Amino acid sequence: MLFNSIDFAIFLPIVFILYWFVLNKNLKLQNILIVAASYLFYGWWDWRFLFLILFSTIVDYYIGINLSKENKPRKRKILLWISIIVNLGFLGFFKYFNFFLDNFITAFSFFGKDIKIGMLNIVLPVGISFYTFQTLSYTIDVYRKKLKPTSDFITFAAFVSFFPQLVAGPIERATHLLPQFYKKRVFEYQKAVDGMRQILWGLFKKIVIADNCALFANDIFNNSGDYSGSTLVLGALFFTFQIYGDFSGYSDIAIGTSRLFGFDLMKNFSFPYFSRDIAEFWRRWHISLSTWFRDYLYIPLGGSRGGLGMKIRNTFIIFIVSGFWHGSNWTFIIWGALNAIYFLPLLLTNNNRNNLETIAKGRLLPNLREFIAVGITFTLTVFAWIFFRAKNVTHAFNYISSIFSESIFTLPKAESFTTLNLLVLPCIFGFYIIEWLGRDGEFAISKLGLNWKRPLRYAFYYAILIAVFIFNGKDQEFIYFQF
Repeated sequence: MLFNSIDFAIFLPIVFILYWFVLNKNLKLQNILIVAASYLFYGWWDWRFLFLILFSTIVDYYIGINLSKENKPRKRKILLWISIIVNLGFLGFFKYFNFFLDNFITAFSFFGKDIKIGMLNIVLPVGISFYTFQTLSYTIDVYRKKLKPTSDFITFAAFVSFFPQLVAGPIERATHLLPQFYKKRVFEYQKAVDGMRQILWGLFKKIVIADNCALFANDIFNNSGDYSGSTLVLGALFFTFQIYGDFSGYSDIAIGTSRLFGFDLMKNFSFPYFSRDIAEFWRRWHISLSTWFRDYLYIPLGGSRGGLGMKIRNTFIIFIVSGFWHGSNWTFIIWGALNAIYFLPLLLTNNNRNNLETIAKGRLLPNLREFIAVGITFTLTVFAWIFFRAKNVTHAFNYISSIFSESIFTLPKAESFTTLNLLVLPCIFGFYIIEWLGRDGEFAISKLGLNWKRPLRYAFYYAILIAVFIFNGKDQEFIYFQF
């Protein structure tokens, strides 16, 4: 079920009414409703994969209980590895089986051996990368004795399948989200209003910005051989805004929806395109995934505590694994490695934590140094996104080589550049301004406008809502559903 669909517009109020007006006096029944609603939400796409979530939930639930009873280090480690193998085994099969098989065949053909093995027609379960990491965080934290395992299966099932963030995050830690299912939730009007504002802004990001940028990005990337270098630059820029609007828009809707039900999810994006270096960018982009890899991979590998060789090794491991997490294509691995190359000089010179505060904090505009730093970081990010979006490595390099040609000095032209479609350009400009003005908040309009006079404030909200309705109807799925 898509957040930007009529199905969800009907589903959400029904669940909300049942949750707060029918079952509000019984915490257990509220959690049962969350599980039922979450399974309906996910099963709307393909009911067969509900068994996959259920099996993963059962495995980690019982492993958690057994970890609490077992004191012998060897047996505890075996239990942990059972959870890792089961979860990553499912993820590896559905997401990476054909990738490894294809590369296996290619490797043998390089040495003159032709192997004929048919690829499997595997359907990638939506959100498997997200809920797999969420359940793994539970098992690992129980193993590390940072969390006591739950004996309430319904509560654990609600944690694993919580519908707002089930298919595209944020990837929640059990230490943060699971205890919230034990606490009695009391409806807070202001919290619900804040959630509605975040949902509205998330829909604007998705429907107005991302879906319209997708029209240009898809046209230009899919027909890159027909366009000039200047047009290809625009294609990369449109994809840059598309992926941010799409993914951060989903996170905003997920976090806002959770607030309607009395839950707090972690912040997943913090205005990453205003970053002054790549290290800051990765502290602000897909925060739940970045911190997951930091805590469960980077630090256990030794982090940045070792010598030069270990620092370089660990940096490349975490970025390449992060790239591979996104998809079974060499383009994602190169994208991850490229970000590692960007990041490494900052780490080796101990400058990776220079920019912890919000840019131009307390000021309307950045200074010249900040402006240049943001421009350089943004340019590097746009360049890396080309690999992320390209169909394959050859496509990516052809796209880049076409950019650095004489045609970059020509006027950009594309089939999608119609007068109607280009109406999105002022929306992108307005979006960028609003994001800048609201960069100190949890999301762009969390504080922006609160001190305005009521007519002006509501005119602002209605303008966003009208834009959502005007540009609605493209039925674009969220990009991260494929990851």
